[in-house]
Amino acid sequence: MQGDIFATKGIEYLVVIAYLIVLAGVLWLLQPLRVARLFGMKSRTPQAVARPWFVLANGYRFHPGHTWAAPENGEVVTVGLDDFAGKLVGAPEAVELPAVGQRLRQGERAWNLTADGRTIGMVSPVEGKVLAVNKAVVQDPKLATTQPYGDGWLLKVRVPQWRTNARNLLEGRLAVAWMRETVERLRQLPAGELGVLMPDGGMPVFGFGRQLDPDHWESIASQFFLSD
Repeated sequence: MQGDIFATKGIEYLVVIAYLIVLAGVLWLLQPLRVARLFGMKSRTPQAVARPWFVLANGYRFHPGHTWAAPENGEVVTVGLDDFAGKLVGAPEAVELPAVGQRLRQGERAWNLTADGRTIGMVSPVEGKVLAVNKAVVQDPKLATTQPYGDGWLLKVRVPQWRTNARNLLEGRLAVAWMRETVERLRQLPAGELGVLMPDGGMPVFGFGRQLDPDHWESIASQFFLSD
């Protein structure tokens, strides 16, 4: 299928999703109460938690490229970037959104963030036609990263095949497992490259990716955002 991210990205996503399913099962067996406290999934109110550093909003579905989708009325779906992406990039200088009427493909590059003069692409969590863009974000780009689950939403998209799209997204315990795996990937980066992640588990600073060597942080961001 055209918009299927497995077809777009190939076996890589299949392996990632399979790994996360197994990891979610382990978490369910070992830490069900702790996970529930950290990431309740009953509403769309973000959980303000200090660990594991990044917030997952209730009721949202997440793409492995750190974007999210939230179904509204009928076939309309709101999309944006997640808290991890916001904290990695910090306050962008510009957000370049697709035009109204443009067709998006799930798992393919859909919009760009500009920070420190560098352009970082992010992928669409869904396939469909853009119905509206958030003009407030274009005028005040930092909204996208400081309020990613609120006023910083990016697009309204008509998604006729939402159920098909949703199967390639993460929610509930699977989303928790994925975010924990993301944190582990950060911890495995050489200390010299990511000194803002303190060994005692302290919080990374807002825009921590930009603390990296200018020749490296853009590459790391694109790896996490699956846009390289």
